[in-house]
Amino acid sequence: MKRRHIVRGVLAALAITLAAVSAGPAQAAPLPTIVLVHGAFADTTSWDGVAALLRDRGYPVVTPDNPLRGPARDAAAVQRALDLISGPVVLVGHSYGGFVISNVHDPKVESLVYIAAFAPVQGEVAQAALDPIRFPGSQLWPPALQAAIVDDPGGIAGKNIDGYVAPASFNAVFAQDVGPATAADMIAHQHSIALAANLEPSGPPSWSGTPSWYLVSGADRVIPPSSQRYMAQRMGAHSSEINASHASLVSRPGDVAAVVESAAPR
Repeated sequence: MKRRHIVRGVLAALAITLAAVSAGPAQAAPLPTIVLVHGAFADTTSWDGVAALLRDRGYPVVTPDNPLRGPARDAAAVQRALDLISGPVVLVGHSYGGFVISNVHDPKVESLVYIAAFAPVQGEVAQAALDPIRFPGSQLWPPALQAAIVDDPGGIAGKNIDGYVAPASFNAVFAQDVGPATAADMIAHQHSIALAANLEPSGPPSWSGTPSWYLVSGADRVIPPSSQRYMAQRMGAHSSEINASHASLVSRPGDVAAVVESAAPR
């Protein structure tokens, strides 16, 4: 009888072992796609450092072009990029890109990340975050901010009035913590923004129903840090701060990538 119990125990243990082997190792859930949306006075290359770090960590990364024409039009452009992605998304916006991602509503987006970015409430315009009375400190005013008439198929008579940062002021105002060579490369990739984009009211913000993160640039000379802290607190975001210029994604890519990764669903 005792021998029969021993045999049964051995057979049971063998069955459990065989079941575990046949099942194989547990499959990890796929990592979310990180979608990085650039802001005004920049293009997709502004994300190069952050994107490289995230790709090294195994994340698929997409950097769609932001037309910089206005929140509704630009959000539609980002949505077209999201339509090509299956699975969860972490949507990240820098500067004016934050205004754009706030107007993107896609169920695939599981978290939002704002990097020194506008985070509007419904009906708010981007210019409100630069209010010098409530939030003093922005240096993005003439002569640093310049305007020009540009070709724009969506504008009146195919034209629009765009704003851009004067090259002579770019390093000091937009990215004071990068060297002259890096600033020169950023200037070469600068894209102007329709001035009307800063006066177009936001729709219902996507952050109201989506977990959000905000990285404040404590030495920002474009969007004052006090304005960034106010928006981050208002939206209930997971907030952190670094001593960086408005271009923290260029000057501090490691810190920015770490915040983006912390927002990735697991």
